[in-house]
Amino acid sequence: MSPTIAHTHFASGLKLTLVHGDLTQARVTAIVNAAGERLAHGGGLAAAIVKGGGPAIRRQSDEWVAEHGPISHDKPALTGAGDLPAEWVIHAVGPRWGEGDEHPKLATAVRSALAMAEQRGFTSLGLPPISTGIFGFPVDQAAEIVLDTIAAFAAERPDPALRDIQLTIIDQATLDTFLAAFEARWPRTFKSA
Repeated sequence: MSPTIAHTHFASGLKLTLVHGDLTQARVTAIVNAAGERLAHGGGLAAAIVKGGGPAIRRQSDEWVAEHGPISHDKPALTGAGDLPAEWVIHAVGPRWGEGDEHPKLATAVRSALAMAEQRGFTSLGLPPISTGIFGFPVDQAAEIVLDTIAAFAAERPDPALRDIQLTIIDQATLDTFLAAFEARWPRTFKSA
């Protein structure tokens, strides 16, 4: 089990947890994959998800794109999770740094993934720091956007189906940046020793 670093509860009952660990091992209803538009899963988290989940994820991704076309910031895809502990994978396209309008695109990608989870009635979701890896989004800016988007989502829904969001980060430097942004918003949150 991955260690909880900090958590907070919103008035809606939604719990946000900052977790130091491997998203592919998260025991949640669904995880979010930081994907490319064509779901090629060629590197970073996407490759790790397909490696851990097996060929079913790649096959279902290809089928999704064949049926619906490429995914976008506001239109994520959904596949099963194959051999992963989660049941589902929401594939969300985050922006590549330098492509333009990165801030609203990242907010849209996070909001769309949360909305898909809510629409499907998922109760728990593992979320990575979208676009901060191979897409090059500055981590400090991404932390602000991701946390603000989650807080806005929680404020808009008084009784959400989604009760548990686990923001799961594997590398220490990114985790430290997200923790600082987390504590700036919710200074009385739980923090492990």
